[in-house]
Amino acid sequence: MDKGKITFQGNPLTLVGNQLKCGDTAPDFEVLANDLSPVKLSGFRGKICVISVVPSLDTPVCDIQTRRFNEEAAVLGDVVVLTISMDLPFAQKRWCGAAGIENVQTLSDHRNAEFGKAFGVLIAELRLLGRAVFIVDAKGIVRYKQIVEELTDEPDYDAAIRAVSGVAV
Repeated sequence: MDKGKITFQGNPLTLVGNQLKCGDTAPDFEVLANDLSPVKLSGFRGKICVISVVPSLDTPVCDIQTRRFNEEAAVLGDVVVLTISMDLPFAQKRWCGAAGIENVQTLSDHRNAEFGKAFGVLIAELRLLGRAVFIVDAKGIVRYKQIVEELTDEPDYDAAIRAVSGVAV
């Protein structure tokens, strides 16, 4: 547990799970696609993955973050962009349709919080995911990690995109 690493409106929160570092092998996890089919990180082996983590797509900052990565995904080439939240798959599908999201795959960790625990971004007090960005290379190694300290702040998009550019396939 990592108490106080992140805050919500200045109040400290506790992150539960593995505290990954750059260079670690990304742990596999299973989440749900919008059609309720299981999706594993290992299914993307051979591709660079940007994992954008948001508490809920139905909040303004998460909406902005997901739209921004959707725009970036259109020009990143052969890079997979995943947005993971605790939202139900049905809500994610509805939100993506309304927002015109086509370049990002939204995935739900609501069932077991398997991703949140594996990547150390599960918020104990809220059972939501902390805002973060991870980049996993084609061999499954974490090459970039950004945990956003204040839950209501946006991530540093430019730093994440620069990091993607520096990851070899």
